[in-house]
Amino acid sequence: MDYHWNWKIFWELSPDGQGTYLDTLLSGLQWTVATSLAAWVLALVLGSLVGVARTTQLKWASRLGAAYVELFRNVPLLVQLFLWYFVMPELLPTALGDAIKQIAPPWGAYWPAVLCLGFFTSARVAEQVRAGIESLPRGQRLAATALGLREPQVYRYVLLPIAYRVVLPPLTSEFMNIIKNSSVAMTIGLLELTGRARSMQEFSFQVFEAFAAATVLYLLLSLVVVGVMRWVERRAAVPGFIGSARGGR
Repeated sequence: MDYHWNWKIFWELSPDGQGTYLDTLLSGLQWTVATSLAAWVLALVLGSLVGVARTTQLKWASRLGAAYVELFRNVPLLVQLFLWYFVMPELLPTALGDAIKQIAPPWGAYWPAVLCLGFFTSARVAEQVRAGIESLPRGQRLAATALGLREPQVYRYVLLPIAYRVVLPPLTSEFMNIIKNSSVAMTIGLLELTGRARSMQEFSFQVFEAFAAATVLYLLLSLVVVGVMRWVERRAAVPGFIGSARGGR
């Protein structure tokens, strides 16, 4: 049977009464952005803390950071999502677990998705931060210590400001990954962009149009992220340090 293309489907009313099918997809895009941004903030904070812990002189902190990375990096993302959504409420005190289960959708699926994506990505960010710190000349740490700075001050004022600039390109890739990985939230009922596209094709049977539109929206979102991060990279570049490693662009 021949497939009947219908690109006008986006302007037809959707069965949920929330507007057209295009409105449905844009609503999903909003949830994708909200989930990705919140998870990225969590990943950047946790990843920075773990990355710093892995480079300190404290052996217990370094080992704890390494165990954290291995745990969250090696367990499949979908498994982690199910653990956050189905298992974690059962491990909490009964009253708290019941309260979490009763959170009305879509928030009941939103927060587990944010936590899952945040912790999963934080393990990867931690490795990027660790690599950035270890790539710096050892003399910077020694010079900061010689000036009388305590170790937290050495990281805050000397090492991390340069390390973040060094690892901006791989951090951009991690940000884009978190946007794409947010599609797994569909499995626990969060109707982000992929979930909305699937809902559209189930109601309208226009599968190619639905997922073609979702693809375009994901692509546009990724291009925005790349553009913003490249601007940040240019603004944050240290003359004579990072720029010279790139052929003096």
